[in-house]
Amino acid sequence: METLLGLDYPTLWFLVVGALFSGYAILDGFDLGAGAWHLFLKDEESRRIALNAVGPVWDGNEVWLVIGGGALFAGFPILYASIFSAMYIPFMLFLFVLILRAVSIEFRSKEKMYWWRQGWDIVYSASSTLMALLLGVVVGNILQGVELGPNYEFQGHWLEFLNPYALMVGITTVALFMMHGALYLAMKTEGKLFAKVNELLKKSIIFFVVSYGLVTLYTLIYIPHLTDDLHENAALFIVPTLAFLSIANIPRLVTKAKYVQAFLFSSLSMSFLLILVAVELYPVLVRSTVDPLYSITVYNAASSQKSLGIMLLMTAIGAPLVIAYTVFVYKTFWGKVKMDETSY
Repeated sequence: METLLGLDYPTLWFLVVGALFSGYAILDGFDLGAGAWHLFLKDEESRRIALNAVGPVWDGNEVWLVIGGGALFAGFPILYASIFSAMYIPFMLFLFVLILRAVSIEFRSKEKMYWWRQGWDIVYSASSTLMALLLGVVVGNILQGVELGPNYEFQGHWLEFLNPYALMVGITTVALFMMHGALYLAMKTEGKLFAKVNELLKKSIIFFVVSYGLVTLYTLIYIPHLTDDLHENAALFIVPTLAFLSIANIPRLVTKAKYVQAFLFSSLSMSFLLILVAVELYPVLVRSTVDPLYSITVYNAASSQKSLGIMLLMTAIGAPLVIAYTVFVYKTFWGKVKMDETSY
């Protein structure tokens, strides 16, 4: 098996896909979180400012989702086929609300009637919240395992994705994104709106800490296989430790009004949590609850060595361009939101 930097190609591609989805979670996470808070902002001006805070970047953030999905399909086609069969309903719902959210952002400002704008505000906030929930539900199902049989075919019920653990992970994801979004809005607003956002931010921190604590406790008690690798290799405990310290640093920075640093630590927390997911799963991608022999791993699901090698080369060329574009956009629109004739 071919290797690069001491790692085999399937493992390297596993890291690439994980990095792409981490980038999506961090970038689109804050604008989904901001959208989830939208209806809590009561006056028209506050809603317009909040919408304009994410307006220049939300569609660019979703590029990371498209690239991540393409990389998943190219690198692990068996995983792509199996997980989309098992999670068909949440994925289709996700696509539906993704479209609704984009439409609501663009259509809201087209008319000035109250009922028109209020209707699209509801769609925007509900779709943002539901997108975050569905992402967490998918991750929760992958963590606990899926009913996969021979040839990695899904054998479970079509509503199996609606289970307690997956819903708990989904709610925790909503809480994490709401905290992340509130931090972003705190960086982009001032005056009366900033005071309101700061109030919402403190509530979101409590919401996330409680949700995360409950899902962690549930995992330790009822899904013990996720901690097997940690018990076998004590050095891996550095990952949950860093995640805990990063999360704990967020309220400390907020109390000191250091919102940029708090946002960076929120991003780090999301990265560490996703790294923890990778550690808990690797080398398994989806655990079969029918028989471990039917589990999907990075090796039995990967494309050919030649394909992975070529795609890694393409990634090495394309990734810096995407990162450079992202940095350019955020640098261009950095600072507090100001309303003008081009605003939403």
